[in-house]
Amino acid sequence: MFPLRKTKNKHLCRWISISIATILTLNYSTPLEATEAPPVSKGSDTLQNNDVYSSRRTLYDKISTVTQIPWYRLAAIDQYERTLTKANPKNRSHLPRLSGVYMSSPAWSGALNPDPIDSNPLSIAIFGGIGRDGSGDQLADANNDMDILYSMATYLLQYGQSQNDFSIALWEYYHNSRAVQRIQQFSKLYEKFSALELTRHAFPLPLKSQYSYQSTWGTGRNWGGFRIHEGTDLFAGYGVPVHSTSYGIIEMKGWNSFGGWRIGIRDINNHYHYFAHLMGYEKGLETGDIVTAGQVIGYVGSSGYGKPGTQGKFPPHLHYGIYRDSGLTEWSFDPYPLLHRWEQEERKSHKQDKKNIGRPLR
Repeated sequence: MFPLRKTKNKHLCRWISISIATILTLNYSTPLEATEAPPVSKGSDTLQNNDVYSSRRTLYDKISTVTQIPWYRLAAIDQYERTLTKANPKNRSHLPRLSGVYMSSPAWSGALNPDPIDSNPLSIAIFGGIGRDGSGDQLADANNDMDILYSMATYLLQYGQSQNDFSIALWEYYHNSRAVQRIQQFSKLYEKFSALELTRHAFPLPLKSQYSYQSTWGTGRNWGGFRIHEGTDLFAGYGVPVHSTSYGIIEMKGWNSFGGWRIGIRDINNHYHYFAHLMGYEKGLETGDIVTAGQVIGYVGSSGYGKPGTQGKFPPHLHYGIYRDSGLTEWSFDPYPLLHRWEQEERKSHKQDKKNIGRPLR
């Protein structure tokens, strides 16, 4: 074969791939693509905020009906992908849509596909791409909500339906144990509450208790070497109950030489909530347990700065930190603005509850 000019190479290769796909159209289909797919919604840019969760749930249920992948697993992957995009917006940009799943062109179209924006399901399959037609329009569109979630579900089905199969599929897709853990956690939360909107937060201390706090994030610390303070200190008396600030899963519990008796909770937005210097934990809580916003998880103390059991090296207080996961690393950010907002929202809610007491039912 004679070498092609660069100006013609791309167009000819694309023509060849489309021609091959056309020839095989009558003879090639995957078992799931032969199944009638439900109608598709092409984007979320016109949806109101209060419709987004119900629209996403409808989307997950449609894909689950076709593929038998549980909706909460699809929702967990979708949410994890959404948190990655929020942490890495420049590298994962896509058009507004309901789904947060992002797939690169090589992953969607196939690494060896000469057409990086190929939308033909057959030629994509020939080149080993993930992209599939989930909407029934004979196109595999990486910005079509139904197509992209159907493609992800089809990928999962290659490994099976069990929980172990799900874990293996996630590992083979992400090659990142952190991603596998996060998605499993999100799946567990969605399955437990059978709801997507798990975004309510709570102030970590009872509003009726005596406490004080101010922004202390970023200030210097000397014990254990120079480091910055990665949180906000909320000063209160020994034994004051500490509340979970979010829905989430207990990811870490036990002694830390810096934080003493501490507990870490992962929420649905992939934020890690860190509660330290506790006097003790609420009875019965274990790593892996699900908690709700406002649930008591421990009690204010002064533990830390030494071997297990060290107490009293500073006044009793709760150290509260919050960390964002980028997919590979985590970093802290100032929790003070969130604490202030949750405090005000909770006060407002309590006032509203008092007003409603005694009102006659209609």
